[in-house]
Amino acid sequence: MTSQLTGTWGIRDLDFSYGRKRALRQVSLEVNPGQVIAVAGGDGAGKTTLLRCLAGALPPAAGTVARPAKDRIGYLPAGSGIYLDLTVAENLDFRASAYRMPHQQARARADELLADTGLAEARDRLAGQLSGGMRQKLGIIAAMLHRPELLILDEPSTGVDPVSRSGLWQLIARAAAQGCAVVIATTSIDEADRCASVLAIEEGAVVASEVPAGWRKPPRLAARQPGSNGSEESLVQVAGAVKRFGDFTAVSDVSLQVGAGEIVGLLGANGAGKTTLIRMLLGLTGTTRGQVALFGQPPSRDTRRRLGYVPQGLGLYDDLTTAENLRFAAAAFGCPPELPDDVAAYADDVVGVLPLGVQRRVAFAQALSHDPDLLILDEPTSGVDPRGRAQLWDTIGAAADRGAGVLVTTHYMEEAAECDRLVIMADGAVVAAGTTADIVGERQVTAVAADSWSAAFGRLERAGLQVAMAGRALRVPGATPEQVTRALGGLPATVTSVPATLEERFFELVNHHEKPLFPQESTG
Repeated sequence: MTSQLTGTWGIRDLDFSYGRKRALRQVSLEVNPGQVIAVAGGDGAGKTTLLRCLAGALPPAAGTVARPAKDRIGYLPAGSGIYLDLTVAENLDFRASAYRMPHQQARARADELLADTGLAEARDRLAGQLSGGMRQKLGIIAAMLHRPELLILDEPSTGVDPVSRSGLWQLIARAAAQGCAVVIATTSIDEADRCASVLAIEEGAVVASEVPAGWRKPPRLAARQPGSNGSEESLVQVAGAVKRFGDFTAVSDVSLQVGAGEIVGLLGANGAGKTTLIRMLLGLTGTTRGQVALFGQPPSRDTRRRLGYVPQGLGLYDDLTTAENLRFAAAAFGCPPELPDDVAAYADDVVGVLPLGVQRRVAFAQALSHDPDLLILDEPTSGVDPRGRAQLWDTIGAAADRGAGVLVTTHYMEEAAECDRLVIMADGAVVAAGTTADIVGERQVTAVAADSWSAAFGRLERAGLQVAMAGRALRVPGATPEQVTRALGGLPATVTSVPATLEERFFELVNHHEKPLFPQESTG
């Protein structure tokens, strides 16, 4: 016996199993038009199975499912769900034909969405030639092409930089404001907080109807003693560094320092120059001009012996076991091989088949195996669930507390609170540096609480204002309460000025050249 749904779409008391493995246990979720609901959880929690059952791709073993007709559902699977050997336009034409959209209507809708997302100039490029963020945009466009009643998105922003992620959420908010019901799976606390409600699941069961407190790690700085975040010893010294590739300047007059026991966060969109700067520190590419030093000398084999490095691709051998990877690293650094407790259970497992969160822990163990004086971490927690990210940041914090300096890049603004200082890059240059409080300063944004958030969203967008979802409210950076009130045109709403977040200040800094909301992307 199952209870009845009270929402327009959703599932009630759903069970699903893969053979003997029970993937979902009595899970219920409901969503109405104009709502955005987050399904939050880690790897293997059951998020994808839940979304596939809701979309009709999997038949549940028990429970009730209410959804519109298949041609009224938009579905983005994990990954972009597009064909890499078709062009952008061909992918959208194919999707339009699957939805039986009239040709002229489909072309007009595609042109509208491509223009909104900055992909218009890429319409004749193969999807396989697009960056990861651009492919995700294309995947969401394809799912939204036919104006569905129910939009189901499986981790649409994994691996996407903060600027592109903001663009994706603008698309999601616009769809909801126009009456679409949206269900999104995510591992990000920041993204869950944007939604009207949250369903948190672990091991196939609902554990909370909000983000669990255990997923929110308190800022590391709150537990540190004043003056303990670093020393006068400078492990990293960059002074006026410039790197050009032909006529392109990837790094422009950058200066930064990292002290012993200090965690410095390096933030920026894709193409900001972060990875190029890290390669300069590692000695993998030289400088065109300026000074780069590790431990007081130019990067060399000797300086690399004193640092631990976790690249974006983890730097592990997929066809070796965990123990073999760690033995290889120990031999390279001339230190005794050790198997830390947090990866000991996976000693004999081939790394390539391990969950991403476990692979990240193995990469950390390898980087720390020789007790380095400096850690350089390039997006070390990308794609990891909140609990796993908290564990990795515990490892980073412990290394800093032992005296190691840390330089870390991240796309998650929630992780910035773990850093002693931040350096924000845009277009190859440093645009801000200091603590979070230093960077945000006294900046304010305008918050809007309205009985009809969708009506408020529509009026503000039509007035040319940038609007972001914040649960059941809206935030309008770059506009005064008076401007917002005028744009609302008499719509009942409470309009106030509130302190800006680091994310909002970040967007202000990186978009100071009046870039489009959805910029074309590059790597670096």
